[in-house]
Amino acid sequence: MTMAPAPFETHEVLNQPPPLVDYDLFATDRALKEAVVREGADWALNELGDFGRRLGRAETIEAGRLANAYPPVPRLFDRYGRRIDEVEFHPAWHELMALAIGEGLHTRPWAEPKPGAHVARAAGVILMVQVEAGVQCPTTMTYGVVPALKKAPALAAEWLPRLYSRQYDKRIIPAPQKTGALMGMGMTEKQGGSDLRANMTRATPLDGGGPGTAYRLDGHKWFFSAPQCDAFLVLAQAPGGLSCFFLPRFLADGSRNAVHIQRLKDKLGNKSNASSEVEFHGAIAWLVGEEGRGVPTIIEMGNYTRLDCALGSTGLMRQAVAQATHHAAHRSAFQKRLIDQPLMTNVLADLAIESEAATALVLRLARAYDRQDDPAETAFRRMLTPAAKYWICKRGPALGAEAMEVLGGNGYVEEAIMGRLYRELPLNSIWEGSGNVMCLDVLRALAKTPEALDLVLAEIRTAQGADRRLDAHVQALTDEVARDGFQESRARHLVEKLVLALQGALLIRFSDAAVADGFCASRLGSGQAGAFGTLPSGIDLRAIAERARPQI
Repeated sequence: MTMAPAPFETHEVLNQPPPLVDYDLFATDRALKEAVVREGADWALNELGDFGRRLGRAETIEAGRLANAYPPVPRLFDRYGRRIDEVEFHPAWHELMALAIGEGLHTRPWAEPKPGAHVARAAGVILMVQVEAGVQCPTTMTYGVVPALKKAPALAAEWLPRLYSRQYDKRIIPAPQKTGALMGMGMTEKQGGSDLRANMTRATPLDGGGPGTAYRLDGHKWFFSAPQCDAFLVLAQAPGGLSCFFLPRFLADGSRNAVHIQRLKDKLGNKSNASSEVEFHGAIAWLVGEEGRGVPTIIEMGNYTRLDCALGSTGLMRQAVAQATHHAAHRSAFQKRLIDQPLMTNVLADLAIESEAATALVLRLARAYDRQDDPAETAFRRMLTPAAKYWICKRGPALGAEAMEVLGGNGYVEEAIMGRLYRELPLNSIWEGSGNVMCLDVLRALAKTPEALDLVLAEIRTAQGADRRLDAHVQALTDEVARDGFQESRARHLVEKLVLALQGALLIRFSDAAVADGFCASRLGSGQAGAFGTLPSGIDLRAIAERARPQI
């Protein structure tokens, strides 16, 4: 008698949440939608909704996975032995870059200026990084370069139309032959890191020197971001001191500039994006601004890229919260869904509060960038940009780890997105200046424009009287500043207290009452001393968690 073969299946797969795909990233993020309207970009709601739906498609999310699973590889020579210094990417990278550039995340506020343009772009960045954060690097650098490039009128006239294009052109050919262009940058060197004045790359004038003239560069860059870009801003020591230069990838005669890739960085995260080490062997570049004014020339660029660091971490945190709340709403343990387990509800609510506080702050900061002609807003953003970057980027890794723990082992495997989010989150805290650099920059901003503190405190006080915990926090902060001033050793402490006060005021004024209550109860006064999930009694935890959950 012939026995029938046993069925292949040994068990039925149960109690697993459905994949978080084919959903609208924007429509399911109530905090972001509300902030976009509040900060003056309500005209962009339909566009952002369309973008959120495209990003949420299963195939787009899969492209993010593929771009990281198959990172870029250097192709330094062709088969004949000639240097080509190229980088080869998986097709998924180019697909995602086309999405970001097509949405105008690289230069739209400059190419199409209108009230709320920086706010709308900020929301787009928050959405984009949730699917793939690597594209943020060339997108952000192109965004930040524009104000600096405008200081070199001849270069601006030639290059800005290319940078403003929404056509992503991946071809490695001279920029005049392309339908669009992107820019990178190279600032740091081995011996200096954040101490840019320690740079040793030499710039030798070829035509007498001066703004807009050509120089020969010899030296290296330890972090040369996105070497596949069409041009770069770099720092080098000219006869007059540290200066800023525009370095194209190709020269006017069509030959490749002498920028030699040594290797690509093997990074903890950000795997899809190419970061490189390069040497300049007589590369030709043009002076932007005055000799010796390299750092002031790029300061404005640094402000924009630092804004994007805060936006990037905000987006990554939002996706971590979305994944955690989605998982908990569909997964059961001990006869109850995870989201209904009181301790888990506390954890989810706490994560949601952190994410929404970051969203409120960065969208308010983006509005300050929209008001370029308002001196008060200029002072506000000069101080709040490094402060927001410091605190939001510092909170990100802890939130990512806690959100991963919600998924348990399912979150710790590479099939899930949680590991990628977790590895990505420390980058924004390091990129464009680490935590100490940011806090010291806040002190420098206060020394140069002391009225900036009064402007921030005035905005915080618009919520005065609405919550005694915020009032007490602000009073303690102002008393401390009056008594001790701004001591360098206490910079982190003061920046943290200031950012928390502004986040609290924004949530009290504009957010759901439960979110504001939870924030003030857990983060003001002595601050949040414990892990996530330590919200006190009396907070409507379930309402907060449900507000953050992408309900699809």
